[in-house]
Amino acid sequence: MQISAIREAIADAARAVVLPDGIKALTCSGYVPDSVAAPHFFVAEYEQDFDKTMGRGLDELVFTSRVLVGRADDRSAQRTLDAMLSGSGPASLKQTIEVARGAPGEYALGGLAHDLHVMRVQGYRWYEHAGSTYVGAELMIKVIGQGDA
Repeated sequence: MQISAIREAIADAARAVVLPDGIKALTCSGYVPDSVAAPHFFVAEYEQDFDKTMGRGLDELVFTSRVLVGRADDRSAQRTLDAMLSGSGPASLKQTIEVARGAPGEYALGGLAHDLHVMRVQGYRWYEHAGSTYVGAELMIKVIGQGDA
């Protein structure tokens, strides 16, 4: 699997999220940015397990992605974040990203992987990024695919 291409494809999928009225569009990047324009989703660290099946048949990646929301108003920022962390709905990052799984029988992320799954949310807290503080959380995304690509 091509890691950089997968990171970008996850960010592309997240861009389709529909935020509540009055909230700026979600900016997304497939890398850890120097600075963010909140609200911002980015694909950060990852862990990779090689050879989940023999002969380089399947690798598994677990990406830690983060979503950061501005803090002009603590309560409204957390409401926006909660909407993005919900399991369903137009603002749900899980629902939006998992659309990139494709139809039954199709490869995920436009053919880059066999499948993906937004597994969980963790680390709901205040984050400091490039000298600014944001309320945010991490989404753990598992991607499986061919090991020899």
